Amino acid sequence: MRRESYAATVVAVVKRYAKIMWLLLMLFSGKSYAAAFSFDIIGTLTGIQNLLAHLGPVLSAVLFIVAGIFYAIGQLFPATKRANFHSTAIDILVGAIIVAVLSVASNGLALASTHLLTNITNVSV
Repeated sequence: MRRESYAATVVAVVKRYAKIMWLLLMLFSGKSYAAAFSFDIIGTLTGIQNLLAHLGPVLSAVLFIVAGIFYAIGQLFPATKRANFHSTAIDILVGAIIVAVLSVASNGLALASTHLLTNITNVSV
């Protein structure tokens, strides 16, 4: 019974810090989401591309480290728990690879989207 309450406490603490990190990210990202709403799609895409270009590699590295920690912790437990930790580590590792690929490809994707949106806007006007 004590382990379950400890696990619930750990999950609550992780959720609290995740919320704090998300709020800090929004605060320091240079965007004001509560301000006036606009339809500047190209500006929004550029902002997302810049955010991915700066934050993606760091996030990918952190995810690789977290996956390694989960794998190492899994080695300490019996086979049933070890399998859970290993599958979680693989999931985090796949997420880290996806973030890394998107970080590298964000420049090309943003450029292609900008050209596509500019052509559509010019043709329809």
